[in-house]
Amino acid sequence: MGISWVVAGCIWSITIIGLPIGLQCFKLASLAFFPFGKEIKYGGGTASFLANILWLVISGLFLAMEALVIGLFLCMTIIGIPFGLQCFKIAKLSLMPFGAQIV
Repeated sequence: MGISWVVAGCIWSITIIGLPIGLQCFKLASLAFFPFGKEIKYGGGTASFLANILWLVISGLFLAMEALVIGLFLCMTIIGIPFGLQCFKIAKLSLMPFGAQIV
């Protein structure tokens, strides 16, 4: 999942307009690589809402579905359940990442 976030960040960073979205993708890639011990606090304003709508249409659904499918497969075993739960956390964040803070 982290590699998918890095690829999405590189694609978004091609243009100046997409650069803030690309930087957010790189932050979320670090969360995908090291998900344990971190919480997500949601918030934001109008700009975050507009960026989330644009994100959801272009990249968000693909990354959320990827995290959801991986999480389902990981939850099939007892050992994979903690990793699957982290994938579900990332799937929720994949839908609306702007205005969210990683703590």
